[in-house]
Amino acid sequence: MIQGTHNALDDPRNETVKIFINGELIARKDAKISVFDSGYLVGDGVWEALRLHKGVLVFLDLHLKRLWQTAISAHIHLPFSKEELTNHIWDTIQCNQMHDDVHVRVMITRGIKKTPSQDPRLTISGPNIVIIAEHKKASPQTKQKGITLFTSTIRRGSPDYLDPRLNCHSKLHEVQALIQAIEAGADEALMLDIHGFVSTCNATNFFIIKDDEVWTSTGQYCMNGITRGKIISICENKKIPCKQKNFSLFDVYAADEAFVTGSFGGITPVIKIDGRIIGKGKFGKISRKLNHLYEQLIEEEITQKKANARG
Repeated sequence: MIQGTHNALDDPRNETVKIFINGELIARKDAKISVFDSGYLVGDGVWEALRLHKGVLVFLDLHLKRLWQTAISAHIHLPFSKEELTNHIWDTIQCNQMHDDVHVRVMITRGIKKTPSQDPRLTISGPNIVIIAEHKKASPQTKQKGITLFTSTIRRGSPDYLDPRLNCHSKLHEVQALIQAIEAGADEALMLDIHGFVSTCNATNFFIIKDDEVWTSTGQYCMNGITRGKIISICENKKIPCKQKNFSLFDVYAADEAFVTGSFGGITPVIKIDGRIIGKGKFGKISRKLNHLYEQLIEEEITQKKANARG
């Protein structure tokens, strides 16, 4: 199994799932999009990913808010409401008879182009929308074992040319960073900002723990992570010192613990960075505590959503 934060247990049911494409539910083997699609041609599209736990789309409102903000920033007009998109997501889930440990990815591109080009004026259709729901239970081995990181030479971009908060299809720089890490023998990449401070990883947000304090980047050069925000809120509510600040590899190498966050894996411990063991090289005490509190928060969200549905 490939080691990383998005490791999932194999599930044969995924071979026969149906994919939502522009209002139709199509068998996976037949699901196709035009080669003239803007996303395929120039990476002109936006996306969102969320989790289905025990019949509840966890933190749905926050995910929809992030998707709409990203679409507005990319100047992609969404010809449907949040309620209509939510109904499409549920149609996809229910068609596939899904209930728990499901990963949903919503992808929206600018539409079909008349000819290969960057120019949005050559788009001849409305946006294309694809919803892929898969049975994806995070591998418990990854959380138990932890992951290793390698610091990439590729930097997280400045907001004035590609804001890291954009969940857009243009991910080549992150792929390049990950390739560097893999070739260096690590699982994933740690990325610095344009000033040399620690920013994020290629697909997750990064935290360290130092002298019983939780540190993460300022947020100026990192992804607009919902799980990241939840961890920061948990720290505030539980009176756990948490600082959003600039820090460098000097601080990282001497950290007591490190972990990354993301919607798919929640909290994943980091045991080694650039060949250096972090702390004791295992899932640390404070990281475990935060993991437990985050899982507890998800359970509270599920209970609340189900109570609201009954009411």
